Amino acid sequence: MDPASQRLTEVLAEFGIEMPAAQVASLERYCALLWEWNAKINLTRHTDYRKFVGRDLVDSLVFAKHLAQGEEILDVGSGGGVPGVVLAIVRPDLKVTLSESVGKKARALEDIVARLGLPSKVFHGRAEDLLARERFDTLVIRAVARLHKLLGWFKPHVDRFDRLLILKGPSWVEERGEARHLGSLKGLALRKLDAYAAPDTGAQSVLLQVRRPVE
Repeated sequence: MDPASQRLTEVLAEFGIEMPAAQVASLERYCALLWEWNAKINLTRHTDYRKFVGRDLVDSLVFAKHLAQGEEILDVGSGGGVPGVVLAIVRPDLKVTLSESVGKKARALEDIVARLGLPSKVFHGRAEDLLARERFDTLVIRAVARLHKLLGWFKPHVDRFDRLLILKGPSWVEERGEARHLGSLKGLALRKLDAYAAPDTGAQSVLLQVRRPVE
């Protein structure tokens, strides 16, 4: 079957993912809005349900599995809204804020969030600037920068959040070594929380947690 002709419910069933019908409908609406905006500005490479589920949704569900009830979340460099918007849909208990430094993308996110009726806030600017005045339980980060750069940005703000959850691909071991060599991990504890293969491509991913050591 042509991937473009498949319905979201069909793809979810194929990948063995179950979720309430209302959430499926919201995800369909989200995809429609995302792809509508994608025709104007570059927000995503995943422009059919198979690609969306096989990477974006699967990644977001891994984040969701490791978030506690009612956490306050900051999605760093949200782009087209993954994982932030998806988390707001599949985990309505979470308080999700989306940060995006690129103006056009931030405006697209504001429109998408408003038309979906989500309570999520959109911050146009760098996440570090928002951390100067607000505190969060967890920062979620996907496809933003190498590990040592992320730690360089957020280590000065460790009193403004409890932990970072960072999704990485196969290069994570190399990035961890680089971060250790540069001293970026000094005073921090890194733990691999999850490891999985993308169901469509087999690409390996890991979910890393970085936080101050528990005393």
